[in-house]
Amino acid sequence: MSTALKIDFISDVSCPWCIIGLRGLTEALDQLGAQVQAEIHFQPFELNPKMPPEGQNIVEHITEKYGSSAEESQANRARIRDMGAELGFAFRTDGQSRIYNTFDAHRLLHWAGLEGLQYNLKEALFKAYFTDGQDPSDHATLALIAQSVGLDPKRAADILASDDYAAEVREQEKLWITRGVTSVPTIVFNDQYAVSGGQPAEAFVGAIRQIIEEARK
Repeated sequence: MSTALKIDFISDVSCPWCIIGLRGLTEALDQLGAQVQAEIHFQPFELNPKMPPEGQNIVEHITEKYGSSAEESQANRARIRDMGAELGFAFRTDGQSRIYNTFDAHRLLHWAGLEGLQYNLKEALFKAYFTDGQDPSDHATLALIAQSVGLDPKRAADILASDDYAAEVREQEKLWITRGVTSVPTIVFNDQYAVSGGQPAEAFVGAIRQIIEEARK
């Protein structure tokens, strides 16, 4: 008997650990196969909601926000790059990369969820930013990314030029913060169980198997 699994994946487009966590989760679901019927919903979280349109140099930003030195920042990027390579994802950020505002990307993700293409857009946004060095706050770039996964680029452009889905994204962001989410990724199963951080597949397998056992009792 298969167990229904509602998964809320709270994350940001500019969070490298969110990619690592997502790869760990999807690998775990592959391993569990028919034991679960999983449905993933990407929920918005902005790491830098006050980031200006021009963005900020990544080293400068990390130094200001976390007190890390340029050397520590470089070492951390190298570690993430190696972890990504093991999971089949190419991180290509360097000391000249920039951090951007991601609110409009979250608005498009909300729309993509209504169109049944949210997962595809999430993966495309991760690749655009971390692999291709694109600006996820630029409207023309976002419309092209939307088109690349089968979404209507004109509708995407219209959404970005308006306030469509802004209220919905703000409401969801507020909801998860009131539920205690302070960092990403945070993965919530069936509105009850949470796993935080870029965990490997075995951590998710263990958590999901525990949920399956409890559901059967």
